[in-house]
Amino acid sequence: MIDSLLNGRRSDEFEFEVEKGAIRVFSDALGLDNPLYRDEEFAKQQGYNSLVAPPTFPWKFILSMLKPVISVGMIRSVHGGQEFHYERPIVAGDVIRCTIEPVEIFEREGRSGMLTFYILETRGVDVNSNLVFQSKTTIIDR
Repeated sequence: MIDSLLNGRRSDEFEFEVEKGAIRVFSDALGLDNPLYRDEEFAKQQGYNSLVAPPTFPWKFILSMLKPVISVGMIRSVHGGQEFHYERPIVAGDVIRCTIEPVEIFEREGRSGMLTFYILETRGVDVNSNLVFQSKTTIIDR
């Protein structure tokens, strides 16, 4: 049964400090060898303040924010899709403040029974409240 009260209910703000080690570990997990993600001197030569986070890095933020927003069992849930839109790259040393909001919740019949789809929007801003990224996430709960 869908909890219609969740629709449009924005989360509290979560704050994340982006660390060099987290960028390197995330890059390793995805097998990414771009020197912007690994070599701070190279990143600085390219005009960045520090290591650049890979484009899907905010998934780390979103994953930690899900539980307070929607009550799905991660074992029975599927990541159905992800979109990211950036105003600027995320770099090590950034402090990103994020909110997440369910914007659409609906059910569909699947082969294994009823599926609940959660469409979530996430916004990440810097310490000056400038938009850094927006994301749309689809979670499917079986």
